[in-house]
Amino acid sequence: MDTVPLLELRGIEKLFPGVKALSNMSFSVKPGSVHVLCGENGAGKSTLCKIINGIHQPDRGEILVNGQSVVMRDPLDARAHRIAMIFQELNFIPELTVEQNLFLGREPVNRFGKVDWKSVRWQTAALLAQEGLPYKPDTQLKELSVSDIQMLEIIKAISYEANILIMDEPTSAISTKEVDMLFRKIAELKAKGAGIIYISHKMDEIFRIADEISVLRDGCLIDTRPAKELDIDTVIRLMVGRQMESVFPEKQDLPPGPVALEVDKLTQGRAFRDVCLTLRQGEIVGLAGLMGAGRTEVVRALFGLDPYTSGTIRLKGEEVAIRDVQDSIGHGMVMVSEDRKRFGIIPVRDCQENMSLSSLKTVMGPWGIKHREERERNAAMSRRLNVKTPSLETLISSLSGGNQQKIVLAKWLLCSPEVLLLDEPTRGIDVGAKFEIYKLITELAQEGKAVLMISSEMEELIGVCDRIYVMAKGRITGELARRNFSQENIMKLALIG
Repeated sequence: MDTVPLLELRGIEKLFPGVKALSNMSFSVKPGSVHVLCGENGAGKSTLCKIINGIHQPDRGEILVNGQSVVMRDPLDARAHRIAMIFQELNFIPELTVEQNLFLGREPVNRFGKVDWKSVRWQTAALLAQEGLPYKPDTQLKELSVSDIQMLEIIKAISYEANILIMDEPTSAISTKEVDMLFRKIAELKAKGAGIIYISHKMDEIFRIADEISVLRDGCLIDTRPAKELDIDTVIRLMVGRQMESVFPEKQDLPPGPVALEVDKLTQGRAFRDVCLTLRQGEIVGLAGLMGAGRTEVVRALFGLDPYTSGTIRLKGEEVAIRDVQDSIGHGMVMVSEDRKRFGIIPVRDCQENMSLSSLKTVMGPWGIKHREERERNAAMSRRLNVKTPSLETLISSLSGGNQQKIVLAKWLLCSPEVLLLDEPTRGIDVGAKFEIYKLITELAQEGKAVLMISSEMEELIGVCDRIYVMAKGRITGELARRNFSQENIMKLALIG
């Protein structure tokens, strides 16, 4: 007799304004297994998981937990059924501390009905020590990096002792060491009989942990098979509906132009020290390193988000003082943040407004915004980046992560920059959309733009970049030319010190 699934979905459908997100979706999760959901951005993966977690209500269909039909009105209902979810877009309050975040909504109370903060502090310290995380319970989340917050979200979800755990791109912002820790935890949960729903665009991860794989496309279930019956090429073909010849676009071997950006001994307290790098027109230069190496801190200082304490920055040979973001934009240097939700978009505004935010002065007339010119300009950029949206008047928060990222890129390209600082530009983006982003970055370099790209995916840096700088503990530990590119060489330099 077959084991009753921990979770089963039958005929789930969901319609959003102008978009059918899910159509007749049926799948199940077995005890002690990892069921991976694959698909391009907008395929319906996150919508499906939000329905399971009670955030969205299905228009049609049935959800069964342990063989019993249930209704998930909200996440509290899901938690009551021992379902927890790690979200792709981090949901946190920057002013909260680590301990407040971990116990938000489930704070223990004393006999007087007040929050027992001593218990919260003790349990938080024990949980952090158990997982080997170096954070202090009273540290505010705004002081932590995206990767730090991602790890806390993972630990929080695991601490619910859920029987069904949904993980939506849990490794998109963490290093190899933290990924290994997560996978060990997943193995422990499987051994206890838990079921894991896992969403990822990283094929090496998928085949490392998957027991079953379901491929979604345009809101429909294309196929479900045991992982051992599939390979990477087959999964990609099922996802995109066509055979992809290459993961990375071909590059023209053109000589780089004059130096566009030169950084000399840039220092910011303990975050980074004596950072020296050059970036030429027409070049894509990578910045590699493990979590905490100081990569993001460097580009934030270059963009004027954080002050640097010493060192010089030269753009096109001229020394410039970058005191704030306006200084950087004024000198033709822009930055795409790794944290799209906090620093990239305004979720309550539409795509049109988000695209225009940084370049409004170019469409301003004597009586205000020239809306027709703005619409035509933004529509042309949207077509160039192949943004998938019902219209530019659609709220950006309703778009998939990949299309939100394209809007962020469009916003900065409308400023006509000369230097682009890209911090994890393909974080949480599917294979097809990644190729489009790589192709765009390559085209920008061929147009003479200079690109500095941070990525935690070494294959991405190797496939896209002309040179790679590697950081460790706040310092540049080496520079690799294309002929010396390899994951082994990058890791050797990333582990120095």
